[in-house]
Amino acid sequence: MWADYRKQLLGTGFTSEEASLNIEQNEKALFVNGVPNDDQRIFDVMDDETKVGSLWLATREERNAGEWYVYDIVIDEDFRGKGFGRSTMQAAEGYVKSQGGTRLALNVFGPNAVARGLYESMDYKTMTIGMRKDLV
Repeated sequence: MWADYRKQLLGTGFTSEEASLNIEQNEKALFVNGVPNDDQRIFDVMDDETKVGSLWLATREERNAGEWYVYDIVIDEDFRGKGFGRSTMQAAEGYVKSQGGTRLALNVFGPNAVARGLYESMDYKTMTIGMRKDLV
């Protein structure tokens, strides 16, 4: 779960130390003894009997009533480009609605053009763009 996130952080200019600290802070906030806290939902993405990826959702009630968040969606490399990302996001939206949720938010790293294109095609709106430049 964290390996892909780490790779994304490094791809956006985080140092190895910064990425490790970020992951450590997130693990402490979202997991208790390695087990997801009660607000977390982690699902396997399946194609019949084959696991093709994973989806990690969490409620964000403390920030906005009815809001859920996509912490991670990963489709295994061999299965990308076959519609699993879109169908997984549609399933996530259905799940959130079934739980009384009214909003689904996510973060996508700038260099991930494929994911950004998917979310934009599904009417997700850009809320903010973070940028930085190393001057060393």
